[in-house]
Amino acid sequence: MVFENSNEILSLYELDPANSQLACDVRETDMTLIWNVAGRMDITVDKVPFQLGKNQIIFLTEFHRIDQIEIESARMIRFNQPFYCVVNHDNEVGSKGLLFFGANGIPVISIEEAEIRDFELTWELFKTEMQKSDILQQDMLQALLKRMLILSVRKLRQSSNFHKIDRTQGEIIREFNYLVDKHFTVHHNVAFYASQLNKSPKTLSNLFSLVSSRTPLNIIHDRIMTHARRQINYSNLSIKEIAYELGYDDVQTFSRFFKSKEGVSPGHYREQQEQPVLQQGNIANRTGIVA
Repeated sequence: MVFENSNEILSLYELDPANSQLACDVRETDMTLIWNVAGRMDITVDKVPFQLGKNQIIFLTEFHRIDQIEIESARMIRFNQPFYCVVNHDNEVGSKGLLFFGANGIPVISIEEAEIRDFELTWELFKTEMQKSDILQQDMLQALLKRMLILSVRKLRQSSNFHKIDRTQGEIIREFNYLVDKHFTVHHNVAFYASQLNKSPKTLSNLFSLVSSRTPLNIIHDRIMTHARRQINYSNLSIKEIAYELGYDDVQTFSRFFKSKEGVSPGHYREQQEQPVLQQGNIANRTGIVA
């Protein structure tokens, strides 16, 4: 089911093995929620495998590439920025830096038994509203989307130690995650982000220690590495070009940084990622299979 008004798009899908590839058809500015409602779902995003159990939801943006997905049954909500911008409307749902545009990895939430009714009800209302057509339909769909996002944000806060800190502290962490996601290609040090938040680097480190074992610098470095791996895996850019894109004027400095995190140089990492493809090609040739 798809709602479309000019360039504003919201879609709902019941996914199964026959149509699971719809999850891979991501367009510019798309935000995606995939809710596994069966026993298990296997999804590989940017070469990283995830196994979702029943009633777990994964949150993705246009910048995530789904390499593979295997499901029994799942529900997908996908909307683009013109339909609902999570950044401009952050005061309504508080998802920026948590569900989307965060530097803290790909969020996955687990819906507990006592919480399923709220999510199920929202999904059913979504389906009902998608079948209507009047001047208030878009407003209602946006309201239902906000409800789903708020339910998800609440759950993520509960599972990420946000309950240990007050609202102001939580907003600082969210904004830090968002700023890193926005500026990681230019600013690699904690001092820049601390200054944007009118805090000292030490204050940020102390705050993050309350909710995570990862330091602000860890988060910056992990975000750089995520982009570096993505470009090595999916682009034809040279290692030097990738280094420059990530704010490194010296490719050797980037290579040392990459190796310290990954254990191998960027060039060796690219060779390792290409090797399975070559092996598959050799197997196909030996068995007479034409690609």
